[in-house]
Amino acid sequence: MLWFNNQAEEAVNLYTNLFENSKIHNVFKQPDGGVLTIDFELLGLKYVALNGGDMFSFTEAFSVIVRCNDQAEVDKYWDALTADGGTPGNCGWLKDKFGLSWQIIPKQLGECLGNPDPLKAAAAMNAMMGMSKLIVSELEAAVK
Repeated sequence: MLWFNNQAEEAVNLYTNLFENSKIHNVFKQPDGGVLTIDFELLGLKYVALNGGDMFSFTEAFSVIVRCNDQAEVDKYWDALTADGGTPGNCGWLKDKFGLSWQIIPKQLGECLGNPDPLKAAAAMNAMMGMSKLIVSELEAAVK
């Protein structure tokens, strides 16, 4: 359940248009005709977006992880989710314009951090710690 003030429909439209193979399953309306909840699927996982008012807001205690194949995918998702008021964070984290936290992670990060040479793995960790958006070429250079 993702609790939005009143932007559930806008957020779900952004997310399902951005990520392939995403879909909206059901939209439940309030008696006044406004959207109450939206059942949707994103990256193979099912979510419910709720227009619940301003009682609660997102925190970094919850984030959506997007595992990317390459730098082009990292750039695509990073740029789209930080646009129009989103904010970059550290180590591949960001908040979109609705305040939801995301981790945009290239598959190469796991390969670099899991390097069997502990010095190379530590070098990859240090490289990651100095980044906002993760840069594949810099991660790979750290383990060479």
